[in-house]
Amino acid sequence: MNQTDSQRSFAALRHPGYRAYFILASMAMMADSIEHVISYWVLFEKFQSPALGGFAIISHWLPFLLFSVWSGALVDRFDPRRMIQIGMVLFIGVSVTWGLLFTFDILEIWHAVVLLILHGLGGVLWGPPTQLLVHDIVGHEQLQSAIRLNSMGRYLGLLAGPAVGSAIMLMLGPANGILVNALIYLPLVIWLWKAPYGPKFRKSKSVPARTVHGFKDIFSTALAIVENRTVVTMILLAGSAAFFIGNGYHPQMPEFAYDLGYGDGGLTYGLLLAADACGALFAGVVLESLGLLRPQARSALTLAMLWCFFIAAFSASTSYPIALALLFAVGFVELSFNSMAQTLVQLRAPREIRGRVIGLYNMSSLGMRTFSGVTIGVIGGYIGIHWSLALSALALLVTIAMLFTYLARPESTATTAR
Repeated sequence: MNQTDSQRSFAALRHPGYRAYFILASMAMMADSIEHVISYWVLFEKFQSPALGGFAIISHWLPFLLFSVWSGALVDRFDPRRMIQIGMVLFIGVSVTWGLLFTFDILEIWHAVVLLILHGLGGVLWGPPTQLLVHDIVGHEQLQSAIRLNSMGRYLGLLAGPAVGSAIMLMLGPANGILVNALIYLPLVIWLWKAPYGPKFRKSKSVPARTVHGFKDIFSTALAIVENRTVVTMILLAGSAAFFIGNGYHPQMPEFAYDLGYGDGGLTYGLLLAADACGALFAGVVLESLGLLRPQARSALTLAMLWCFFIAAFSASTSYPIALALLFAVGFVELSFNSMAQTLVQLRAPREIRGRVIGLYNMSSLGMRTFSGVTIGVIGGYIGIHWSLALSALALLVTIAMLFTYLARPESTATTAR
């Protein structure tokens, strides 16, 4: 009964502002997932193009690689609420345009390319500003709780999106379905208009933000944190995990299902896709309920090592039930170490460049996923998916061991955020 606010179950949800944001952002994440379900299905039906399907994946992550630090620099200067609203308006505009193109049956490949890129840019405008806004809402004490809950909301959206999207498409058709889906983004846009959070409402006066210099900000931000061992280690951990594994095994799940004896699609295939998301949701509920895993860099590295073992074990599994259990464990551990790494970066980043540092973290943790299709998919085409996934897990394991060594070096207290 002597728990502090940060140790209570679902501590961030006790804050009415965060409670509203969590619900509305989860709805927006579901809408994002629904849009993918409907648009990808129409693209496959119309063009039957594996290249376009591959571009859809690249377009989702490449903007994070190219523009995350730029987005973080902007949020150091401008109101994160307005940046998120711009991102949501981009999402709405893309959904409405899809709907019109479907309605009049005038969709061409170049339309799809432009819309996929715009959607990716909307995601970048949602990323760093969201993390800074959540920090403004809940403060330092409840930040880890909020980050875990944000991840839970993301996975809830990813799980609900396919089911809701398929139902909408069956009832209304792709064109009307994606137009209706655009409305789901609106409640978050409206709430942000008057939400009492952001620069104007911060109690402490921030150091005046520097001018945005584009790619130059990547190097200046890296130099500013180079002596902060914890922040650097967490950024390198997130980037390495994204580069070697990321979600690169998800598009290969049909082959894993086939090798496990369930290559005919249906529920058994769907369960493989959903297993790690369910594990992540369960992790969020358990960790939040019990107040477990305080943010520590060595704990994050240890959990990431455990993630490697589960990934490798899944790649070698020949039993469908064991594969499901391993994927559940993969999701559980992934949410645990990712939320811890993100919390540490936000808490330790210098306050005056926190947006830039968050942008650098997003560039690493999300943008580097662009290359996981190569480490797992392309290489898997030569040596087999099972081997490429196992070797990627081994490479990440070695990298994490090196990060343990790097972290052991003394950290300068001058760069630790107050």
